[in-house]
Amino acid sequence: MAAPLELSCWGGGWGLPSVHSESLVVMAYAKFSGAPLKVNVIDNTWRGSRGDVPVLATEDNIVSQPAKILNFLRKQKYNADYELSAKQGADTLAYIALLEEKLLPAVLHTFWVESDNYFTVTKPWFASRMPFPLSLILPGRMSKGALNRILLTRGEPPLYHLREVEAQIYRDAKECLNLLSNRLGTSQFFFGDTPCTLDAYVFGFLAPLYKVRFPKVQLQEHLKQLSNLCRFCDDILNSYFRLSLGGISPAGQETIDANLQKLTQLVNKESNLIEKMDDNLRQSPQLPHRKLPTLKLTPAEEESNSLQRLSP
Repeated sequence: MAAPLELSCWGGGWGLPSVHSESLVVMAYAKFSGAPLKVNVIDNTWRGSRGDVPVLATEDNIVSQPAKILNFLRKQKYNADYELSAKQGADTLAYIALLEEKLLPAVLHTFWVESDNYFTVTKPWFASRMPFPLSLILPGRMSKGALNRILLTRGEPPLYHLREVEAQIYRDAKECLNLLSNRLGTSQFFFGDTPCTLDAYVFGFLAPLYKVRFPKVQLQEHLKQLSNLCRFCDDILNSYFRLSLGGISPAGQETIDANLQKLTQLVNKESNLIEKMDDNLRQSPQLPHRKLPTLKLTPAEEESNSLQRLSP
């Protein structure tokens, strides 16, 4: 009997089994190769000290990092690339290197460095899966790690400043998306009708960028203009990851239900306040309307009054 395979990874939302690219790469490859993974989704009982997931554990081994996990699965006879030719295998390595060099920095920036996205979406989502006090510490550490990773690979001369780096990584990412779109064409997968390692990497990098709702969507907008890449992500989600009715994952549905409950409570509170105000008005004595005198201000007084209203 084969040793059980347990994968610890970040969970999902927005219709995705995971919002974390590297976790999603491993989950997709396991589906493609038929590896019987038991997925342990990190929640607020997690006691890890760092965010270095996914992690694959067996009776005898603990393996981290997607490339090492996929190599381990191949050694266990779970190989999604067994039908590829030598040239296709070489192309796979070349495209994965392209993804990590050109696309990954922009994905990291979108999630972890762009301030509106980080404070509105990324930090709250990851913090909600961490126990206190890790929820206060670890998201910031992960953000700094993403920034260091970007600058380490893309901050060489002549790109010294972050703003220059940002402009360059988004240009490179858009070019990479265009290349992927041209390579995929009208095919279902990158090497025919069967998904392989390259499909797992492309899906893992693109699906969170495609599905997560960000306030700043520069790269997301470009991706959504490439309809074959969007169709590619949707096909893998529909074929390999079961979704609940309406295309929403259970985790995503829980989030929607919680938000609806909060909205309902807020509306109920406001309705009660309005009813109380109406009762008070009905019970108060009716006074005759008084016409208030109109004061005409000089231009100087109007300007001073306007400045006072605008001042904090």
